[in-house]
Amino acid sequence: TDVDGVYTADPRLVPTARKLESISYDEMLDLAALGAGVLHSRSVELAKKYGVQLVVRSSLNESEGTIVKGVGKKMERMLISGVALDREADRISVIGIADVPGSAFKLFHTLAKNNINVDIIIQSVGRDGTKDISFTVAEDEADEAVAIIQKSFPKSEYNKIDEEKDVAKISIVGAGMMTHPGVAASMFEALYDAGVNIKMISTSEIRVTVLIDEKYTEKALNAVHDKFALGD
Repeated sequence: TDVDGVYTADPRLVPTARKLESISYDEMLDLAALGAGVLHSRSVELAKKYGVQLVVRSSLNESEGTIVKGVGKKMERMLISGVALDREADRISVIGIADVPGSAFKLFHTLAKNNINVDIIIQSVGRDGTKDISFTVAEDEADEAVAIIQKSFPKSEYNKIDEEKDVAKISIVGAGMMTHPGVAASMFEALYDAGVNIKMISTSEIRVTVLIDEKYTEKALNAVHDKFALGD
């Protein structure tokens, strides 16, 4: 590639980002899916399936790259391996949808049938027989998703659809967070100290993703990166 390995963050946005000596398949898969453009996620999936180590290195020099491999006994398990940014996300909220069994299924089944991939999902507590469902989709699919919902749901089944385009996803990824409590809280503290508001949150065993205003992306990236002492 045009970079000499996998970094703890995009070095163009985070000056203190450093190159990793190694990273696990699962961590690399999450980073690739969450916006790190170093490797295509399909290549990592195949490498993991067949137990093939990958080396990410530069086409322009002879420097050592980053090894993508399984988690061995000797592999250092960092708390956080990297911070990823995805600017290509939009938030859609269906406000006042009926709070009855099957409403969420109908919504997301309809989107899935039309090949719309959904990421972060938040559903509010029902009130007065209705609830709000918010989710994120790829920026280039947002307008189509709204049109599909409007076409598939009678106006009587919801109050309105709200769409927000100027948002971005910031994610931390690390196998070490499975055994260390408080990782998400540390990320939220870093964003709070930087004055960045969190709109949505999604988590897995090795990932925490937040949705924020796009204008704060570089500030948020650097704040989170510094919080976990990922830099040189």
